[in-house]
Amino acid sequence: MAEWLRRTWEPNHGAGTRAGRRGGAFLAYLPDPLASRPVVLDSAASSRVAEVESRVRTLTAGPETRVLEGLSRLLLRSEAIASSRIEGIQASAQQIALAELAQTDAPQVRGFTRDAQFVANNIAALRRATTDLAHAPGITVESIDELHRALLPDERHHGTRVVQNWIGGNDWHPIEADFVPPPPEHVPELMIDFVGYLNGALHSPLVQAALAHAQFETIHPYPDGNGRVGRALIHTVLTRRGLTPSAVLPVSLVLLTRSDDYLAGLTSYRHVGPATGADGGQGFAGWLTTFLDATDLAVGQVAKFAAELAELRDDWRDRLLEHRHRQGTPRAPRADSSLSRLLDHLPEAPLVTARTVQRMLDVSFPAAKNAAEALADAGILTRESVERGTTGYFARDVFDLLTFADRRLASTRWDTRKSPPARPVPARPPRPEGQVLP
Repeated sequence: MAEWLRRTWEPNHGAGTRAGRRGGAFLAYLPDPLASRPVVLDSAASSRVAEVESRVRTLTAGPETRVLEGLSRLLLRSEAIASSRIEGIQASAQQIALAELAQTDAPQVRGFTRDAQFVANNIAALRRATTDLAHAPGITVESIDELHRALLPDERHHGTRVVQNWIGGNDWHPIEADFVPPPPEHVPELMIDFVGYLNGALHSPLVQAALAHAQFETIHPYPDGNGRVGRALIHTVLTRRGLTPSAVLPVSLVLLTRSDDYLAGLTSYRHVGPATGADGGQGFAGWLTTFLDATDLAVGQVAKFAAELAELRDDWRDRLLEHRHRQGTPRAPRADSSLSRLLDHLPEAPLVTARTVQRMLDVSFPAAKNAAEALADAGILTRESVERGTTGYFARDVFDLLTFADRRLASTRWDTRKSPPARPVPARPPRPEGQVLP
């Protein structure tokens, strides 16, 4: 049964302030195990779960599936940026794209910040969460440790913590903390129970994702980076259970905007008493409502995002046809040509080099270079040197689309014309005179 454990913090006489040298009693929370935890939903909550899961399935299996396939990496990038911002890490989408390029095809590329590198690591880890980890025969504590290591490669301590941590208060002691997770001696057993729950199907996918995220954040098994790992595990569950096979829902973008609701939901989850009791059931119901609302809003924003991307693709094709007509080539390029295929890949790879295109399309270097140059000549890509002797081709329309979506999702009314962004967001990119801004 969940309980608050009374512990004593010894005074730290080496602390820099009088308040920091303080010692005394504090309460650490020991949650119920998950693998054997009964959860009973009332009819309203059960109907809401079914409704939201149906919306997710409709989105990923409907006529927009082809668009969503190309959208998935763009959404993953957006989700990773938001997840990192929750941790106070700021970086522009273009900087992150440069860091990604350095990770894959052009290690000599420079000009991006350390924060951008952190977010690029987050993207790689999210991709891992939705592929390798999601499709592994079984999830282990070690595989989650590897996910943590991928997200925080420079962290001094990898593996589950051996010290007490806490949330809020000050850096010296947990006496005035907002929340104190379980003492370190309880973490190994809780994590074994946690992965046992992840490997099962005791509850529906959304309920499992909600419980897993809240439990992981409650255990807080690492000294740092728990939020990023916990949010990545949402996608592990949803992909593992087949709910989001090809697209990542930007749940963190919604939770980031509704940060007060997010924290209140996690707090309500941390009850004392069995989950089937009145307090426990209401506590979980509060968190589940928060999680379902965030997922539902994410589905709606993905649908809007997909429609905007489809409109952008149509505009690109019109621009390409107009350019070819001016060049005396009125016919559209073949659907299987390098030019058409590169155009289809731009949403998921808005920054490329000729080498990137060569690898992505499995074509010769001259064919890759010609395709990128043709799209640049048509005004679809912008040339910019990313390193001596290396030209980068930027699909700035995609970065603008990502920026507008980020700003929209930062508004508590999901429209910056109705309410301003509630958190730091990139500046609205300029548009040519006469063009309507979303």
